[in-house]
Amino acid sequence: MPPPGPARAPTPPPPSRRRRAPAAAAACVGLAAGLGLGPGAGPAAARDRFGSIAELAAATREGVDWRVEARPGRTDALVLAPHGGGIEPGTSELARAVAGERHALYLFEGLRGDGNGELHVTSTRFEEPRLTPLLAQAARVLALHGCVGDEPAALLGGRDEALVARLGRSLRRAGVEVRPAPADLGGESPRNVCNRGRSGRGAQVELTRGLRASLFAGLGAAGRARPTPRFAEVVAALRAALEGGD
Repeated sequence: MPPPGPARAPTPPPPSRRRRAPAAAAACVGLAAGLGLGPGAGPAAARDRFGSIAELAAATREGVDWRVEARPGRTDALVLAPHGGGIEPGTSELARAVAGERHALYLFEGLRGDGNGELHVTSTRFEEPRLTPLLAQAARVLALHGCVGDEPAALLGGRDEALVARLGRSLRRAGVEVRPAPADLGGESPRNVCNRGRSGRGAQVELTRGLRASLFAGLGAAGRARPTPRFAEVVAALRAALEGGD
């Protein structure tokens, strides 16, 4: 038997196998990094444990793990926080204050001491029965979300360009850093909950953790019960933009 030849280097996998992340996802990560959002700001649907509210409800307990607050208002505007409570802390409190007694309000709130992030269902898959009639009555929809990022900033998106523009002007007057949301947080899909009102257009505000932290004594449940003076300023700015069409 002839002696074995020199060992051959393993053949590298083709580029299409080495690069597993789709180009669009990579672009989203780059945009998020450019905004100072850091890792973890990519498409939420890929990270969700549950693909729908129905799946979540079948595996968890309403009133223990989560709760819903839904009430109509006296105008055609709806303010919602679909990831409220401990899921994206501070968004429930903001939405409730912006809606006041005048506008319709919808909150889906995580109630756990920890692990609330598991209750996140991305906005394009967020179908909850108590939200449906509120959306059917709403010509203006404002969805409030929380995102990562230590720098205080509000990232604006959604299909209602007029409302988005008013939000930008109003928040800037209140001294808030305003930026366009990166593509994965842009709220452009017709299936995004903010765009499912009567007009088919809504606005979405992503508030960084740094901005939300400035609004409360802390982002835990006890801290969120003690808003700072900055909270009232941001609430007033959001409400002024929402009511600009009244």
